[in-house]
Amino acid sequence: MAGKLIIFSAPSGSGKSTIINYLLQQSLRLRFSISATSRAPRGTEQNGVEYYFLTPEEFKARIAKGDFLEYEEVYTDKFYGTLKSEVERILDEGDNVIFDVDVVGGCNIKHYYGERALSVFIQPPSIEELRKRLVGRGTDTPEVIESRIAKAEYELSFADKFDTVVINDDLETAKANALQVIRTFLAK
Repeated sequence: MAGKLIIFSAPSGSGKSTIINYLLQQSLRLRFSISATSRAPRGTEQNGVEYYFLTPEEFKARIAKGDFLEYEEVYTDKFYGTLKSEVERILDEGDNVIFDVDVVGGCNIKHYYGERALSVFIQPPSIEELRKRLVGRGTDTPEVIESRIAKAEYELSFADKFDTVVINDDLETAKANALQVIRTFLAK
């Protein structure tokens, strides 16, 4: 039986990655699709393992052919995207695909797959709490934090476009809620 798709989007600092890593440890047959990028490999990164590495020209040609579910040009000629062929390969193997994408990418994937996909938005309890979490990480400058907060405010406006919203005001509760929603969806 072909698999299903689980799409996660959230502002930075919402706990999305932590929740996804928790879900990957459950028995849900979840696999990440490997994204494509036009940037050069870093360190020991290998083509087909961390990313599919394409030249900017190859990436643009694949966009023109309609090979991507979603993509973004983050900087000039620095593209990231999700190849339809990679997703279909995983689905055809009977596994479920989990995505960690921005809100626009999440909406695009949901639109493409419709009822076969579940879109989940992880929402922080408030912008103030989000700021506190980002400051608490100690990894970003105040300018970067303010930039992430501004982006978060934009991203929060997309929450109602997702199938379900999980509010992460308590991580353990949010993980349990996400797990329940996904188990219910996969059982359909």
